[in-house]
Amino acid sequence: MSEATPDFTEFVAACGPKMLRVAWLLTGDRHQAEDLLQTALAKLWPRWGRIALDRPEAYLRKVLVTSHVSWWRRRWTGELPHDDLPEPPTDADPYEGVVLGQVVAEAVRGLPPRQRAVVVLRFFEDLSVEETAEVLRCSPGTVKSQTHRALAALRGRLPDRELLLTGGPRERV
Repeated sequence: MSEATPDFTEFVAACGPKMLRVAWLLTGDRHQAEDLLQTALAKLWPRWGRIALDRPEAYLRKVLVTSHVSWWRRRWTGELPHDDLPEPPTDADPYEGVVLGQVVAEAVRGLPPRQRAVVVLRFFEDLSVEETAEVLRCSPGTVKSQTHRALAALRGRLPDRELLLTGGPRERV
């Protein structure tokens, strides 16, 4: 593979953090999200000449979702965790520190993969029902029903927002 073109490099610099967030929401793990984004960018690079003229961000988003789907379908277990880390962590996770965000992200990760993908695309990426259906290669009705089921499950899993932010119920006078 040759050196990246300036257009591709600029695209990755501009779109990378946003797509890393999407990957993190899909996987629930920063390191898996980085691997997923890297895999998606590696798939995007050979087709860059054709994609750059169209909608590269939408294409990358679709590659992220389909790559993630293939990962959880395969249930690949080639990497095994070890007790000894090769090096100490160098930076803190940029998503730490927001209690409400962590609780919501944990609840989203608890959804089945298809419902999780629908929630991430619809509410975190702000795609329409039709755009989400296109990315997931399903009908708009499937997107609507998966969204309905996912939101019902999230309502049951998420505690009251007031309890999260204040640490306890507010006194009513």
